[in-house]
Amino acid sequence: MGGMQDYKAVVAMIGMQSIFAGLALFTRVALVQGTSPRVFVVYRQAIGSLLLAPFACFAKWRNPCRASLGLKGFCLIFLSSLIGVTANQNAYFEGLYLASSTIASAMANLVPAITFVLATVVGFEKVNLRSVRSNAKIVGTIICVGGAIYMTFIKGTKLLNTQFFGQPSKSLFDMAGENLKLGCLFLLLYSVFASTWVILQVPVSACCPDHLYSAFWMSFLATIQSTIVCLFLEHDLQVWHLHSALELGSLVYAGFYAAVSFFIQTWCISEKGPLYVAMFSPLCTVITTIVAGLFLHEELYLGSLVGAIAVIIGLYVVIWGKAEDPQKRKQEVDSEQPSDQPKMIEVFIDDSSEKTSCKIDLEEPLLPQKLP
Repeated sequence: MGGMQDYKAVVAMIGMQSIFAGLALFTRVALVQGTSPRVFVVYRQAIGSLLLAPFACFAKWRNPCRASLGLKGFCLIFLSSLIGVTANQNAYFEGLYLASSTIASAMANLVPAITFVLATVVGFEKVNLRSVRSNAKIVGTIICVGGAIYMTFIKGTKLLNTQFFGQPSKSLFDMAGENLKLGCLFLLLYSVFASTWVILQVPVSACCPDHLYSAFWMSFLATIQSTIVCLFLEHDLQVWHLHSALELGSLVYAGFYAAVSFFIQTWCISEKGPLYVAMFSPLCTVITTIVAGLFLHEELYLGSLVGAIAVIIGLYVVIWGKAEDPQKRKQEVDSEQPSDQPKMIEVFIDDSSEKTSCKIDLEEPLLPQKLP
């Protein structure tokens, strides 16, 4: 059975990264054909909310105590959707349009490193400078950020001398064609917003233990928020019109991914743990680079390639540094528990109870963060 489970997990994660690579590629095609990034976010979140709604209703019916929101929980989810979905996705799709699919997928690997920094600042992550693995987290973070900075400011020579079809001016700053530096800055903002979203999940999970129910509300609130942002920035109502089957297909694909990715990641985490899931994250960058270069004729520069490799190396260094964290936490819990009491099996979150501890395993930030 173990071999079969390993096989299923590998297939699931390869499929997950392939789907995410397809999201970056198909979305970029839709954006350069004329779809506004802000409109794309609104439609994407609306479709994702519709797909999540039946499952959220079932979760509410199955366990109304776990799937409930108080005033505090609603405020936290509203803030989480504003930062982690509305701001996050607008920054991502704007950066995707201005930069490239390859750079966007590479920048997603920054999330674990930035999350480590934020978690250390707020006290969720402890750093011991005498520990080799703690130092590895710091070094890996520096490599990741350094690679991202290199991608942003060092363009280098062009590796693929090809030209993509004409790009209309649909960017927030009304810049025709690619603007690599600005696109990378948007993608850096995307990584910061995604990392902040991860940190916010600690109090959100404490208030609403049912992650499926909270995911629906985040997606629904983000739809409303994104609509307001779009109406404020886009004064021409014509931008809401879809002009081709490709644009519609990209939107449906993005909404489908927003709903399905939650289930795939949750299942793989339960079977193999968050580190296993995180190790597949760079696969998306590899797939995107190959497909974008061969079929979409995206321009690839030496600086982007070197920076992407550095980000991936830094990601694996951070993963190695965190590899022993779950075992250490389990030992700490076991040592603190009285000898006459049964040993705890679940260390971080006990889904069978009505109350959830706020001490969530912060290895989850190592996931390639594909937000609701």
